[in-house]
Amino acid sequence: MGTYVVAGGTTGMGRGLALHHLRAGDRVTVVGSDPGRGRALLAEAERLGAGERAAFVRADLTSVAENRRVIEEVRARHDALDGLILTAIRHFGSRTLTPDGYEATFALYYVSRLLLSHGLTDLLEKGDQPMIVNVCGVGVTKGRIHWDDLSLGHDYGGIKAMLQGGRATDLLGVAYPDVHPGGRTRFLLHHPGFTDSGTGSLSQPARTLVRLLAKVAGQPVEKAIEPIIALMADPPAGRLLAYDRRTPVDPSIPTLDPAAARRLYDLTRHLLD
Repeated sequence: MGTYVVAGGTTGMGRGLALHHLRAGDRVTVVGSDPGRGRALLAEAERLGAGERAAFVRADLTSVAENRRVIEEVRARHDALDGLILTAIRHFGSRTLTPDGYEATFALYYVSRLLLSHGLTDLLEKGDQPMIVNVCGVGVTKGRIHWDDLSLGHDYGGIKAMLQGGRATDLLGVAYPDVHPGGRTRFLLHHPGFTDSGTGSLSQPARTLVRLLAKVAGQPVEKAIEPIIALMADPPAGRLLAYDRRTPVDPSIPTLDPAAARRLYDLTRHLLD
């Protein structure tokens, strides 16, 4: 029996991976912002005969304090972890600043994953074959880190914010093994491709457009999570793994630059104190 935490686990790929592990007999703690979806996931766990192995933690993962609370609740529930699965994403229709002063997309895509991955490393190191799974856009080279304006106060755009968040979460994975030398926990950056995983955070007309595109060209969640399940069950050698579906991503691409990864970590490491 393994033990897993899934951040963003009430919808889409996160929900699919949470239910997969519950069906496999594992214990799963799911983190999400919507209590209704949390209750629905727990009800599904009951139907699977896994009710006693499932838990839901409600949290706003754009908040530093809420991420820290999640870490403490996970510590109260578990002595060790076999996996931390990071899938939480959300579209923000306009520039939104969190109480911590971060642009909300950057806070959710990068800051939350920074806090959870480093904050739960000690529990992961006690797991049998521990892995952090970061569902992202690794391999995509569009977008960049706006070093002089991380919160995009001078020239905000929703796509610009999402691309910056994507490149930041790529660098999070690159920095992780360097920050924890000698550790056993692998960090998987995984690009699933276009997936029909829901449109709950989109406003109209974008919601209808994306829903139609997903039905035509998007793969179902069950298909999208298959490579992740395989990589978790039988991981390749190495601490950093980067895959676009089932294909390894070239680690020398500019968006996986170790110097940039260290720079971003050094800019935000104070959040881990």
